[in-house]
Amino acid sequence: MDLQLKGKRALITGGSVGIGLAVAEALAAEGVNLILCARNLSRLEEESRKIATKFQVEVDCFQVDVSQQDQLEHFIQKITQNYQSLDILINNAGQGTNEKIESAPDDRWYYYWDLHVMAAVRLSRGLLPLLKINGGVILNNSSICAVQPLGYEPIYNTTKAALSMFSKCLANEYISYGIRVNTVNPGLIITPDWRKTAKDLGEKEGISADEYLDRLAKDYTPIGRFGTPEELANFFVFLCSPMASYSVGSTYYIDGGWLNVVK
Repeated sequence: MDLQLKGKRALITGGSVGIGLAVAEALAAEGVNLILCARNLSRLEEESRKIATKFQVEVDCFQVDVSQQDQLEHFIQKITQNYQSLDILINNAGQGTNEKIESAPDDRWYYYWDLHVMAAVRLSRGLLPLLKINGGVILNNSSICAVQPLGYEPIYNTTKAALSMFSKCLANEYISYGIRVNTVNPGLIITPDWRKTAKDLGEKEGISADEYLDRLAKDYTPIGRFGTPEELANFFVFLCSPMASYSVGSTYYIDGGWLNVVK
């Protein structure tokens, strides 16, 4: 299938590792030029070079912590000044949390609110002039935890739920500009963040990270395993394409059957 993406330009936050990197590679394979941002500059530059060489596309990279408003505003200014248009925005940057509500201080809540919600708000608002030129796509990477929370990460659950609602509101507003907004709610996707979480939680039970992950997948998913970032990235690419032109304001669960209700 020709996804009609060749020559388009996509901006991906958290684009140097995990899901963001897999989405970047999958889009590049379709001929999409990339703008990637992340906090770790050396890793970002290395991965950007690999993608550009392998897929023969343009890859520009910027060191940005999207949880920091001043850095994000400076980044948005750079993008709007240096690019004539933008076709795809993928708000992907994020990470899991591990806390109890009774002991988590305000600054922890504010940090993840900025990372998971306000980064998407600020980028969607700030890059609207570029996205309006040709019409475009915004995908917000939320989580199954937005509706089916895990007990050890109340802040993650709450901020991802807010991101999903923001996506719906944004979709209704931005479709008048020809911009399609959708939300992806992954389930168990194996990423460095999940491995770190499994190591921390597994140690408390006296088991290895791999044992923890294997048990989790078998307990929660009918498919019995974690998904790969590459499997998830294929779905992102389809939603970015004109093949998904009637998809507006929807939320898609890519979870191996984990969701326990009909939605």
